[in-house]
Amino acid sequence: MGAGRLSDATLAAVPASVARPRYDRAATRVGIVHFGPGAFHRAHQAAYLDDLLADEPDWAICAVSLHSTEVRDALRPQDGLYTLALLGEATRLRVIGSIREILAARDERDAVLARLADPAVRIVTLTITEKGYCLAGDDLDFAHPEIVHDLAMPDAPCSAIGFVVAGLSARRRAGLAAYTVLSCDNLADNGGKLRRAVLQYARRLDAGLAGWIECEVAFPRSMVDSITPATDDALRGRVSAQLGCGDAWPVQREAYAQWVIEDDFRNGRPAFEKAGATISDDIAGYDRAKLRLLNGPHSALAYLGSLLRIETVAEAMREPRLAGFIERLMREHVAPGLAAPAGFDATAYIDAILERFRNPAIAHKLTQIAWDGSQKLPVRIFGTIADALAAGRGIDALCLPVAAWLHFVRRQANAGVALVDPLGDVLVSIATSCNGNARYDVDAFLKLDAVFAGIRGEARFVAALRNAYARLGDATPQSVMKALAWGGT
Repeated sequence: MGAGRLSDATLAAVPASVARPRYDRAATRVGIVHFGPGAFHRAHQAAYLDDLLADEPDWAICAVSLHSTEVRDALRPQDGLYTLALLGEATRLRVIGSIREILAARDERDAVLARLADPAVRIVTLTITEKGYCLAGDDLDFAHPEIVHDLAMPDAPCSAIGFVVAGLSARRRAGLAAYTVLSCDNLADNGGKLRRAVLQYARRLDAGLAGWIECEVAFPRSMVDSITPATDDALRGRVSAQLGCGDAWPVQREAYAQWVIEDDFRNGRPAFEKAGATISDDIAGYDRAKLRLLNGPHSALAYLGSLLRIETVAEAMREPRLAGFIERLMREHVAPGLAAPAGFDATAYIDAILERFRNPAIAHKLTQIAWDGSQKLPVRIFGTIADALAAGRGIDALCLPVAAWLHFVRRQANAGVALVDPLGDVLVSIATSCNGNARYDVDAFLKLDAVFAGIRGEARFVAALRNAYARLGDATPQSVMKALAWGGT
């Protein structure tokens, strides 16, 4: 580690090869409060804002950790500065300066509430994971300990929902405009779920406040995407060596990033689109495109690649026959049936996904992607199959990844390897009863209501799945290669 530590005082000494803020940080002011400044936020949304502050200095970030003090304790001595490593053939470093204030709500609650009441703050954003919304299904969980606490002590909240409502309540009392509340978590209909939770909580406190929030506060939906590996000591060492000074908590992500935002802001917003974000009213369309063109092929890689004894996505894409099948799957079998949002370029999106899959700097384990197949495949692939059936298109290629999952389950079960899947025990029971006969094995799995209830009544699907399962034979690498050469229609 070099001398000193990254900070405003040492920023000028950072080598020219490292990108740095193109604006005077002292001239910026906080316009956004963000709950949950973990690696994803700092690698994603904070980087987008960093690109905008030169032209729009009123949108710096106050980062708030709800339960931990680690981010504050690491970055406050660095004046909020940290390094983002963009991973690719050659890793690029940039210092991010958009976080101007860092608070830990656990012991700085008053400062957090004061910032939420600041009229300069016009947006509150969140990356707190699904668990942080305290939901039971799509509604607020009123039995959640944090919600119970906050309803009893609304002026001393500990949950994100409690803080959001406490801040809005203070602004209403002061006659200030409301801030927009923007969820940036990977959660379907994230803005809708957040709005419902906030209103349900507010109604328990004050019907008048709830009515004001319902009329005055916007909760835009969004979609985010970028692989962000965890920070480790190796990254810290590499970053500090290149900076010439220490960085207690750098972050890393792939070079690709996507942020799609619904344009529903009541009190102004940054020009997100100038930093590369997409503004759209069809967030569900972008979610669907991601599920079908990215997540579906990811699962196909996971099961077919695992049967080939391959460990990572990048390694799988170096196998020409597998890479070729995945590309054909996307271009010829998924894209034609995709109800794409207006302005969406499927060809460019597929090109970007294939480049991401090939990134040698991202060691994305196929075994991890293979987890929870019983939950993932119905939403990632079955919708495409159903649409293809309705349109009279071939589904053989689409059924090959599903058949590969069945073989993967059977292989893991017979080897005594635990399945990471909510239906793991049931799947193992089915798999160990299989005898290698395509009709018998496939029919045994098709009895799983939680997976196949919505599609097993389609005779063409059943026939295609049996055929694909048989094509994979004994699921050895040699058999899988033959199946990939066939590729389906």
